[in-house]
Amino acid sequence: MTSSKSAGADPAPRPKRRTFSPEYKLRIVAEYDAAPQNEKGAVLRRERLYHSHVREWRAARDAGALEKLVDQRTSPARPKKSAAEAENEKLRRQVERLEKELARNKAALEVMGKASALLA
Repeated sequence: MTSSKSAGADPAPRPKRRTFSPEYKLRIVAEYDAAPQNEKGAVLRRERLYHSHVREWRAARDAGALEKLVDQRTSPARPKKSAAEAENEKLRRQVERLEKELARNKAALEVMGKASALLA
């Protein structure tokens, strides 16, 4: 008796669960709330979502949970630095690192000088 399915063959890969970023959730809840009553379903269909998604996300937003999840480094509330500002910050960090290295080298030379003086 043979089976129609091969023992080693997977009939279909498991579907991947979709994940939604906090920014996406906030945007969709705002868009859904702003939509006229007869267009709310269109928003859900376009995004392939259920009303339960919006209900959960709205509750999380109202509880303050979504705002805490927003990545502050890339959120629109925090403006991006210009290329010049980013370069200046990078150069400041480099100068600070080099100054520390110079101070460490000076201290090592001073110790070497004292050691040399003691041995002479």
